[in-house]
Amino acid sequence: MSETMNAVEITRPGGPEVLQMTRRPMPRPRTGEVVIRVAYAGVNRPDALQRAGLYDPPAGASDLPGLEASGEVAAIGAGVSGWAVGDAVCALLPGGGYAEYVATPAAHCLPVPKGMALKQAACLPETYYTVWSNVFLRGHLKGGERFLVHGGSSGIGTTAIQLAGVFGARVFTTAGSDEKCQVCRDLGAERAINYKTDDFVDVLRAEGGANLILDMVGGDYLPRNVRCLADDGRLVQIAFLQGSRVELNFAQVMMRRLTITGSTLRPQSDLAKARIADELRAHVWPLLEAGRVAPVMDSSYPLAEAAAAHAHMESSSHIGKIVLEV
Repeated sequence: MSETMNAVEITRPGGPEVLQMTRRPMPRPRTGEVVIRVAYAGVNRPDALQRAGLYDPPAGASDLPGLEASGEVAAIGAGVSGWAVGDAVCALLPGGGYAEYVATPAAHCLPVPKGMALKQAACLPETYYTVWSNVFLRGHLKGGERFLVHGGSSGIGTTAIQLAGVFGARVFTTAGSDEKCQVCRDLGAERAINYKTDDFVDVLRAEGGANLILDMVGGDYLPRNVRCLADDGRLVQIAFLQGSRVELNFAQVMMRRLTITGSTLRPQSDLAKARIADELRAHVWPLLEAGRVAPVMDSSYPLAEAAAAHAHMESSSHIGKIVLEV
């Protein structure tokens, strides 16, 4: 094994053009870690935030972008059981996915679902960890409830629509074009609302309000989300594409017994992420292997074209997941 590897680094805070190829030392597994020979790395919004200088990696994590990958186990650290060199895995990463090799806690790895290619498997960890932990563990979605997910054609959205539907919820979503709305309906959404032509608040209130909303938009969506929640409804916030500061009438929260919560995945403890992985293996991986849910792929770019992949993601013209072929 070489002492160095190809990787994509953030040369300075800025736009996609600051992503450049470089050579980096090969990672070595620490106690409890494996090193993965990366086949594909997922491209996600937090990568763009980190590139722009707005989302620093946690202490001890690689400064390279990339929060999910698929590949095969190349090396195993002390104290690791359950994995062997050569095993096909996909994994949530603390960072470093835009590289030929990456180290991550072994407990954050999951087997590539039977029958699934590595390209598709690279799309699973970040979105499935996020959706399962926020919609089901934090949001407590139940069968029969009205569930609204914003950004239905995104990686998070396409995952949430499918999982919520499989577990019996009535799924509503927003998207920015008729084409994207049709994709959402094809995935199982009962109603896909083109936010450029229709008001999701009116639609949901006519249905009795949303029992649960998953939102990554923020900004002026926050008070609108509160207005379209049913009594005892829950809002789970996972990102702020339009800003995190807003004026909100909290009297509504008290009078209608609403719950506003949220989380981000990357800063959570290794143990918390390992518990989510256990949940996914038990409850979601059988659905993937049975073909009842599947990642929606948009496009694949060579590792050296990471800047183009970021530009495509930030154009919001994509539907589903973008990956880098390493």
